[in-house]
Amino acid sequence: MGFRWSAVRAGIKASGKPDLAVAVCDSPAAAAVSYTSNQVVAAPILVGRRHLAATGGKVSAVLVNSGNANCATGELGIEACHRSCVAVADALGCVFDEILPSSTGIIGVPLPVEKLVAALPEAIATLGREPENAEAFATAILTTDTRIKVAQESLTLEGRTVHLFGCAKGAGMIGPQLIPAIPAAAQTPHATMLVYLFTDLGASSGQLATMLGPAVASSFNSTSIDGDMSTNDTVMLLASGGSGVQAEGAAVAAFQAALQRVCQTLAYKIVDDGEGVTHVITLEISGAANHADALAIARTIAASPLCKTAWSSADPNWGRLLAAAGRAGVAFDPAQVLISIGGLPVFEGGQRSVAFDEAATHAAMSRREFTIAIRIGDGPGKSRFITCDLTHEYVSINADYST
Repeated sequence: MGFRWSAVRAGIKASGKPDLAVAVCDSPAAAAVSYTSNQVVAAPILVGRRHLAATGGKVSAVLVNSGNANCATGELGIEACHRSCVAVADALGCVFDEILPSSTGIIGVPLPVEKLVAALPEAIATLGREPENAEAFATAILTTDTRIKVAQESLTLEGRTVHLFGCAKGAGMIGPQLIPAIPAAAQTPHATMLVYLFTDLGASSGQLATMLGPAVASSFNSTSIDGDMSTNDTVMLLASGGSGVQAEGAAVAAFQAALQRVCQTLAYKIVDDGEGVTHVITLEISGAANHADALAIARTIAASPLCKTAWSSADPNWGRLLAAAGRAGVAFDPAQVLISIGGLPVFEGGQRSVAFDEAATHAAMSRREFTIAIRIGDGPGKSRFITCDLTHEYVSINADYST
């Protein structure tokens, strides 16, 4: 594919688990990146934006640390980020602007950059292009996750094989609303969504950005565990060009479809591994005036503590769904709304459905996965949104995270 990966223990995590991951491109790769739209952003995002602008979207390596977000750490955080990028660049013989940094962990704690720099020689020495190297990278980026999250596809285009590999982390503080990073242009509980996508397709940064935007919109931006947007959310797509296939003609649509599938798979795995999650819910909103209205309703329901706690006990309290939709800032006539849970009707014609079967609906909601479909009118707007329940375990994990 044109990439090598490694992971080592730098001593940033108190657990002693791997916490430093490196991905190196055989030659500078084209990159497209989407970052959090939070007004408060971590040092690696500030530095990453500068580097993308300076290089026109060329990347030689990605450096990720877990266990520390390097956010709200002032100028020292920027300096730590800069120092780590310089160390990687010196080891690889490239300019430091070609290094993209990422961090995930607790907010407001200075990054022990000396540990990171000290661990880099081992990380560089153990780089490899085998599946186990990529898996080690995917493991070292985890925080409260319980398992790695990977997805991949291979496409035959123009008689040659194009590969796409993605890995992600995230289990809490997941309510991403990512926006593109365009080249040329007191402690709190953390977590963060980080996604790294690697392909050997030949493409410019602009072409990658054009393909990444829709894929992010229909996947990561259509998920929520707790509705909290991180300061560090990052989705990065790197293209080495090693396959010899260029992003032209039919190859664009084929790769776009594969990219969307990989992103949707990773997005689902993030929610499925959410902190304390016992139910994964697909919200299917339709009949809105436009897609933005449908998404607003889905996101409001997904972030509602009342809806999420009802899901945790399989309580078919459809009134909470209707109330959440009604405060989403979207105009609709409640008398036209249809709601079903697990394929079973619960609300229609402005009142409880005559076919509502509480016991059957409870049984449907008792499954690990179920769908809630809400049609609010006759418009073309729709949204498919993946979310989850809110449990006692989530509260326990986040009540004492920093201690």
